[in-house]
Amino acid sequence: MPKTPLVAIVDDDEAIREALCDLMMVTGLACSTFDSAPAFLNDHASNHVDCLITDVRMPGMSGLDLLERMRAGGSSLPVIVLTSVLDPGARAKALELGAQAWLTKPVADEALLDQLRSAIGDDDWPDEPAQ
Repeated sequence: MPKTPLVAIVDDDEAIREALCDLMMVTGLACSTFDSAPAFLNDHASNHVDCLITDVRMPGMSGLDLLERMRAGGSSLPVIVLTSVLDPGARAKALELGAQAWLTKPVADEALLDQLRSAIGDDDWPDEPAQ
């Protein structure tokens, strides 16, 4: 039986984490949530994550700092930035660092799921639930 893809969600807003995790679960994906970038980094080595969704503006370490640290450490984990930040410079930096996508809040579920499917790959994407 194939492994269920695991999506990590890093956002300091608990409501956002819960909503995104709910979306992952109804789609057939597993999720782990983290309230900060350091919390994710401290746990990341012990988990196999298939994709990361992160906010940009968070206390302490920003999502861009997280992405930069991951890339400096050699990680090629697909990262989707989901943020309310409209700064073109921040967007350019995220994409330069290899972010899969930069999506702005609020995001349509289908837009996010399309990016996740692209990041995870069709072969590993869960089958559509039976009606």
